Amino acid sequence: MLETSARLLKLLSLLQQPKEWSGAALADELAVGVRTVRRDVDKLRNLGYPVDAVPGVAGYRLGSGAALPPLLLDDEEAVAVAIGLRAAASGTVAGTEESSVRALTKLEQVLPSRLRHRIELLQQVAVTPAGGPSVQPDVLLAVAAACRDHQRLRFDYSNHDGTATTRTTEPHRLVHTGRRWYLVAWDLDRTDWRTFRLDRLEPRIPTGPRFTPREEVPDIATTNRGVAYGGYRYQARILVHAPAEQVADRFGPSVATVTPIDGAHTKPFGMETATTLVETGANSLDEIAFYLGRLDHPFEIQSPPELIERVRDLATRLAASIPPP
Repeated sequence: MLETSARLLKLLSLLQQPKEWSGAALADELAVGVRTVRRDVDKLRNLGYPVDAVPGVAGYRLGSGAALPPLLLDDEEAVAVAIGLRAAASGTVAGTEESSVRALTKLEQVLPSRLRHRIELLQQVAVTPAGGPSVQPDVLLAVAAACRDHQRLRFDYSNHDGTATTRTTEPHRLVHTGRRWYLVAWDLDRTDWRTFRLDRLEPRIPTGPRFTPREEVPDIATTNRGVAYGGYRYQARILVHAPAEQVADRFGPSVATVTPIDGAHTKPFGMETATTLVETGANSLDEIAFYLGRLDHPFEIQSPPELIERVRDLATRLAASIPPP
């Protein structure tokens, strides 16, 4: 006869099957009496599992409850869930990236090595949809675990200009922008908050000692500021003569930060309107020029000088391409 704890787990696995069980059938499966089955069902209910009685057949089935209780997964189900979570974490399902990483971190922590090998093999042969720069699952999980466990994280980091540095950080948060994964961390060497692209870092394992999380973690607006232009070769500031809410419609939060400057008292090109500061970044001047060309509002480029020269050159070439009237 199975021990009580092992018998409860087997009973739970049987009830998770999409069928109704009679008390006698469960007793046969567990090699116990019907009265023992009733006591075990009561124990599961006390643990929060909604075991419903089936009228007419003196049976049981697992119902839906107000809270999600722990689930038992067999090997095939665990592999399927892990593969699905990895796909969702890569951005294939919009809006689920960060929650997928949290769930995947919990699952991979308890996966046996034989299942880890199967998952890694499937990932190697699977074709993933094109998107932003890819992040290795092991890197994503290692950083997520360091954030969860409040452990210092050292990693090798490649800057936008190709230079390599070693950073020592207190990791606090992972952010997915729809294009890339970023780590928000306190940089111990620079004594300030920094954002790091996960596709550019390589963690050094094992992680460092535990730390006490800081209370003043940057809010999403501050985080987006670093994500939008902090890690790029070119960082641009543009004054747009339009209200901030209109400008924000043209730029996503992962593309640029939009800050209202003043009310309707500036008069560019003879028009009275509000002024908005746009801060963005890219590794290509042409990419920034493309976004500016899509604006339907007057604007002035403040920096960098390279962008001013590039836009001036593009304007000259475009004007020369138009035949005279």
